Amino acid sequence: MRSAIANAGEARLDVVQTGNIRTRIAIQGSGPLVLLCHGFPESWRSWKSQLSALAAAGYRAVAPDMRGYGGTDAPPEIESYTMLHFVGDMVELVKALGEKEAVIVGHDWGAPVAWNAAMLRADMFRAVVGMSVPFTPPTPVDLLSILEKQGVQTFYMQYFQKPGVAEAELEADAEASLRRMYFTMSGDGPHRIVAGILAPGTGILANTVEPERLPNWLDENDLGYVTAEFKRTGFRGGLNWYRNIRRSSELLAPWRGCVIRQPSLFIAGARDDVLRFPGMEARIKQLSAVLPGIRGCHILEGAGHWIQRERAAAVNDLLITFLRGL
Repeated sequence: MRSAIANAGEARLDVVQTGNIRTRIAIQGSGPLVLLCHGFPESWRSWKSQLSALAAAGYRAVAPDMRGYGGTDAPPEIESYTMLHFVGDMVELVKALGEKEAVIVGHDWGAPVAWNAAMLRADMFRAVVGMSVPFTPPTPVDLLSILEKQGVQTFYMQYFQKPGVAEAELEADAEASLRRMYFTMSGDGPHRIVAGILAPGTGILANTVEPERLPNWLDENDLGYVTAEFKRTGFRGGLNWYRNIRRSSELLAPWRGCVIRQPSLFIAGARDDVLRFPGMEARIKQLSAVLPGIRGCHILEGAGHWIQRERAAAVNDLLITFLRGL
């Protein structure tokens, strides 16, 4: 079931049924299917440049609002936001679009969705691109447990665990929250970590600063669009992804140690907070061990976390070159 609901520039917005939820998608172009999965706190709009570039290059580019975001359904139960739910949504989306296979691309939280989709359904996802977050096969110990064993209590992901706390902070002024996070975590922001340790008693916005003006890559209309979405939906859906880190780790136990053999690509900004996580440098150097089909690892100098927006032209070139080589 599909119903056109709006137009947004060259991209057309539709709603499709994906399993037991309805998913809003932005779709542009025709040809081989490429899915674009966004992260936190974003929407399909983060892929605006890629939608246009991929369509012009002869691909059918589709960027969904992920589960819990924007015009996609947001189930109320926290346990409805596991990695198996997200991969299931993408599998159902491919089917709803009348296709049997796709290339899947993900940024931030969308990257683990893309990686795990490729790992779990190699028959459907013929190639995969991850941005910001490199692939890590499922492991016996989840990240939250590792932090606790190390005595860490105020990592931002831990702050996100208690329902209602981060929601209250971020929803007090959604526009300011988004503006401060987007700027401070970008290559244009100050050299400080946002997605890291929080000072005791503070929230994540304490790690951010207010920009004097928006960077060139952050369009006021795009910021206004995403702000309106979060004012309408709140931040709970996106935060629930973090609240299932342990549950997802348990559910992925059968695939511990698996690798991804399809063609793959990794892209990140050199100033991305994620690249400063403990052990990340070694993990990136060893990507070929878990991605034996990797065809490139690109760390773009000067860029921060929002790589597909901060370096849209470079990312588009890398994506299209990768796709044409399949």
